[in-house]
Amino acid sequence: MSDTAAAATQSTWTLDASHSNVEFSVRHLMISSVKGHFSEVEGTVTANDADPSGARVEVVVKTASIDTRQEQRDAHLRSADFFDADTFPQMRFVGTRVERTGSDTFKLTGDLTIKDVTRPLTLDVTEEGRGKDPWGGERAGFSATGKIKRSEFGLTWNQVLEAGGVAVGDDIKISADVELVKSAA
Repeated sequence: MSDTAAAATQSTWTLDASHSNVEFSVRHLMISSVKGHFSEVEGTVTANDADPSGARVEVVVKTASIDTRQEQRDAHLRSADFFDADTFPQMRFVGTRVERTGSDTFKLTGDLTIKDVTRPLTLDVTEEGRGKDPWGGERAGFSATGKIKRSEFGLTWNQVLEAGGVAVGDDIKISADVELVKSAA
């Protein structure tokens, strides 16, 4: 295949923020989980239509958009104890490798940056479907899950409990449901 033909099969997809959700879950007091999401997310995917293995994925999340349904906790999460949203207004995931693991499943590997600390992250991804929308566009849906240790990104605030253990767990479960819109050629 010529370089021109290969380039012609490249497509760019834009994340539809109003139909996408990036969530997290963390253990609280070692007995339950607190869940939250980020309301301001944007991203693009550039991939070869026939072979997604070289896809380029970039997602930016505004740290100040964190929402755990509890205003005081959200303010604390935006503070220097956690995300320091004034100094580090965004976190970024840049995916650089896609490995097909099934007919509609993939491993997406890339780099996650939080507070200027970058670490590798692999997400388990499922393609949920594709189709035309009522406005003539093409859309695709994906779900992704993964896990990070918050301490590896400088998110180390915690309190030791009298009964033993800590107030906030180190393992963060990440889940995302995204809808992408194919850009016009």
